[in-house]
Amino acid sequence: MSGHSKFANIKHKKEKNDAAKGKIFTIIGKEIAVAVKEGGPNPDNNSKLRDVIAKAKANNVPNDTIERGIKKAAGSTEAVNYVPITYEGYGPNGTAIIVDTLTDNKNRTASNVRNAFTKGGGNVGTTGCVSFMFDQKGQIIIDKEECSLDADDLMMTALDAGAEDFSEEEDSYEIITAPEDFSSVREALETANIAMASAEVTMIPQNWVELSSEEDIKKMNRILDLLDEDDDVQAVYHNWDE
Repeated sequence: MSGHSKFANIKHKKEKNDAAKGKIFTIIGKEIAVAVKEGGPNPDNNSKLRDVIAKAKANNVPNDTIERGIKKAAGSTEAVNYVPITYEGYGPNGTAIIVDTLTDNKNRTASNVRNAFTKGGGNVGTTGCVSFMFDQKGQIIIDKEECSLDADDLMMTALDAGAEDFSEEEDSYEIITAPEDFSSVREALETANIAMASAEVTMIPQNWVELSSEEDIKKMNRILDLLDEDDDVQAVYHNWDE
């Protein structure tokens, strides 16, 4: 697992400018809309919405912004119908990239995603071409500085709640769950007042690819930056060992 690198990426993203914060708000706003449409506006009866709210709080989204998003999704008869589409492809040196999107315009999204790959010297492949290289898992990252429990107590709390794996990094803890156990483990940690830097169901690479060429690194960053700037893109997973 790559808990340390994941935590470093979390800290880096949280230190970015207001434009990056706006992107996070857009992503979570769409996820709230989809969760409310699927399971209703009451988080007590909607585990997916509870998970999105937890993700929002981990990303410092204000409570009133969350509540407005829920009310808007619940009350609007003309709410935008977002369709999930996943793209898979290759970056420099055979790196594997998965792109999750939520869109109201499939043609626009497909064009933008292909453009991002092309400008970075990569290409979009067929469904399934790289996803077999990843495992879908629930992943919870905890900042050591924000956690009052010692490693053993935290590990037992997580494992008792149904976690598959627990690892300790230099400045963080990583908890891995099966996707179907993610909500119950996250809620057990929340009940124990354990702050989470990140909590989401994600795609974890089975193996990592190193890029030694400066040109390859530049191209890979180009792909990732263009995807990050696209409001239709919800998440990007890759196996580049940064």
